[in-house]
Amino acid sequence: MFDLVYAMGTGGGGGAGGSGGGLGAFLPLIIIFAIFYFLLIRPQQKKAKQHKQVLGSLKKGDRVVSSGGLHGVITGLSDDVVTMEISPKVRVKVTRGSIAGVTTSRTETQG
Repeated sequence: MFDLVYAMGTGGGGGAGGSGGGLGAFLPLIIIFAIFYFLLIRPQQKKAKQHKQVLGSLKKGDRVVSSGGLHGVITGLSDDVVTMEISPKVRVKVTRGSIAGVTTSRTETQG
């Protein structure tokens, strides 16, 4: 049993041991990080930037959908609160960040 342990040890001579260069040890980690960056981090940042632009361009009359699934027309805006009309004479206030997206603009559908 102990013969196996001795066999796996570094052989006492030669200098051709397993001590590779510093960059060679980190190369797999660098490659994995690059894959994560291009497949996960970068697309998520791009989507967050687009969502921020959508929230900044909201205006009265836009048809929007909230992250909870409510569809409505914007009737009022403030810095962080959006008033939506989800049915005739039924208005709800939601935070601006909970708007998932703009479906169409009211002026586009009427004009």
